[in-house]
Amino acid sequence: MPNLPDVVLWSIPAFVLLTVVEMAAHRFHPDEDAAGYETKDAATSIGMGLGSLAFDALWKIPIVAIYTAVYELTPLRVPFLWWTLPLMLLAQDFFYYWQHRGHHVVRILWACHVVHHSSRRFNLTTALRQPWTSLTGWPFYLPLIALGVHPAAVAFCHSINLVYQFWIHTERVGRLPRPFEYVLNTPSHHRVHHASQGGYLDRNFGGILIVWDRMFGSWTGETERPVYGLTKNIDTHNPLRVATHEYAAIARDVRAAGDWRERAGRIFRGPGWQPAPRPTPAPEPTAPEPAA
Repeated sequence: MPNLPDVVLWSIPAFVLLTVVEMAAHRFHPDEDAAGYETKDAATSIGMGLGSLAFDALWKIPIVAIYTAVYELTPLRVPFLWWTLPLMLLAQDFFYYWQHRGHHVVRILWACHVVHHSSRRFNLTTALRQPWTSLTGWPFYLPLIALGVHPAAVAFCHSINLVYQFWIHTERVGRLPRPFEYVLNTPSHHRVHHASQGGYLDRNFGGILIVWDRMFGSWTGETERPVYGLTKNIDTHNPLRVATHEYAAIARDVRAAGDWRERAGRIFRGPGWQPAPRPTPAPEPTAPEPAA
């Protein structure tokens, strides 16, 4: 296995440059309809990104141990060659789609991913608003390891996927030519993904490619202007609260649940799931009053 570069680390100068360019564009050529930048919001996004780097280094310890164990147990081996790398990227993007979709439809997974959707702005700093509990994503890539893809190659492909998604967090790029919009995840598709309107909710999960959404029925095109954020927004810029607010909400709901079925639903059903209303017991018949 060759030594692979840290794609995210090498991309940091480009991240900084593009963010400065976008800020300047909003400053000197404002778009009245765009959400633009807000200082506290951007600072929170950057702080969440820096925190995620530290926590990801911690989470990598058990994840690498599990991946290595599975890789050593499987008899399969996929060589890292010029022609296998595109196939690895394609496969990783496919499993990323299901990982991303799963983090929208299972509440305990959503508690991790909700961090990325918690900003009411949509700009390049929003791409940096990453969770501190990313331990939830590793099971989705176990099939790749079991098929003989080296854990380092999976991490390399995942980094490329993340770097690609940086530039699509912007309102400064409109729709691209139709062939690009049909195949690739673009700013237009990703604006829909970050929107909170009902018709836009839980759509466009793709990482690099949007074709998975077209194949599996989760694609929606951008029509009306998106309203960014959550269906129930949090009014805080405190990074700790941003990172943990949904876990706290789950804990409150579990404590208030009436039985184990409801407790399980509060954790493993969708973020908006509510238990069926309990039937109101019929009033007991009253005995007739004795005749006078």
